[in-house]
Amino acid sequence: MNQNKSKNSLINWELVSVNPNDKNWDWKDLFCFWGNNIQSVIGFSLIASLYLVYELNVFVVLFGTLIASFFIYFFANLIGKPSQKYGLPFSVILRSSLGIKGAKYVGLFRGLVGIFMFGIQTYFLSRLFSFLIRISIFSFDSTILDYDIFLIFLLGLNIIDWVSFVITIILQAFLFSKSHQFNRFIIRFSAVTVYSGMLIFFLVVFLYDVKVTSTAFADIFSINNIFDKGNLAPLITVAGTVFAFFSIVIVNYGDFSRYVKNENELKKGNLSLILNLLLFSFFAVFIVIGADIFLNKNLENMERILTNPTDIIGKIDNTKLTIIVLFFIIFSSASTNLIANYVPTQNTLLNLMPTKLNLKTSAVIIALLGFIIGIFWLPLLSQIGILAFVDTCGAFFGPLFGIMVVDYYLVKKTNLDNKNIFSLKKNGLYFYSNGWHIKAIYSLVLGFIFAASTIWNESLMYFHSYSWMIGAFISSLIYYLLVSK
Repeated sequence: MNQNKSKNSLINWELVSVNPNDKNWDWKDLFCFWGNNIQSVIGFSLIASLYLVYELNVFVVLFGTLIASFFIYFFANLIGKPSQKYGLPFSVILRSSLGIKGAKYVGLFRGLVGIFMFGIQTYFLSRLFSFLIRISIFSFDSTILDYDIFLIFLLGLNIIDWVSFVITIILQAFLFSKSHQFNRFIIRFSAVTVYSGMLIFFLVVFLYDVKVTSTAFADIFSINNIFDKGNLAPLITVAGTVFAFFSIVIVNYGDFSRYVKNENELKKGNLSLILNLLLFSFFAVFIVIGADIFLNKNLENMERILTNPTDIIGKIDNTKLTIIVLFFIIFSSASTNLIANYVPTQNTLLNLMPTKLNLKTSAVIIALLGFIIGIFWLPLLSQIGILAFVDTCGAFFGPLFGIMVVDYYLVKKTNLDNKNIFSLKKNGLYFYSNGWHIKAIYSLVLGFIFAASTIWNESLMYFHSYSWMIGAFISSLIYYLLVSK
């Protein structure tokens, strides 16, 4: 089918309602989706670090994680249902509340965060490829790496790093832009592969010394003072931290829930997030503790225990194991980049220029921008605090969520007009004031101010983990009060 070439059209065949034959995701696909979100170096380090920070207090970390997962489950159901019902992505559903033009330009904030994080994640992913290349060269001839050509650096990268980075970004753009069916395969394959890898690593660590490892694992989980009122503050902190980790994917969850068969599968799939967190937490903590015993460290000194998987394998002098683990980390990092960064950016670009872009052309734009961000990450962007800017843009996500949910459930009563949502007619249902819904924009700005204040106001930084919820609450309340008049 040829895409409508009219310059005034909002139709792009990647954004219209999903063909019923393509709505074939079930709860197992969503299990893999949520698994991919936690299966990353950052996710591994976060979970393991939380247990170590609170000295492996099961109550604080486990229950804090469960509280966060229930909030994520609830919010994911709310934002996922409209897209599941109508088969539309986040950027199109947004038209209902912000207006045709409002969704086009305000939605860019999600794309902006996505493209920045895509470039940064691609840089770190390319480092894994460069490690593999260096290991291969060193295994062939250890003197080659001492050649002058490998000692020349441009923007902090030598020729191996440059080759790795270019290969990484081209490979991602090529694979991620094939089709949503292929992306589904990547998500499934990555989740199963990474969990299999963690199981293998778990068995290696566990079988190193079954008695010592299992005893250490059992002993460190203290349940003493489980009802101590001093646990309340850490409990809230853990819940906020875990929620903040997942918050980036909640607002555009519709980009994936649109492919789910029915609401029942959606709910079951979202519930699998809890199983993912429990399973991943078990593997992460056991591997960290077991590796520490394997490396003959003092388990009592929590500050010395390594929580980053790349640091752990770096300490274990085993080339074959290192290569295997690097491949597992590459799979997990790439799939996380697909879900959290690439797809949201792609749909944002398609919504911005629906008649000019398709999967391939949007992939070229993402690759070029990601390339620029990635190569300047080490020498420039990481030095000027660019992540604070990215965090500020991310402060729009909570308010956007709040407005979308109130608009769909309380204002539109779960009804959307599939024809009008692609219409540029001035009397269209979602055209509002020249394409902008002023009340929604006003609510969004106020919610953003409250959310962003936790980033820039030092006295409010303690609430940074809750900025998403704060923004969502403020914007949803103001929006409801304004439109209900």
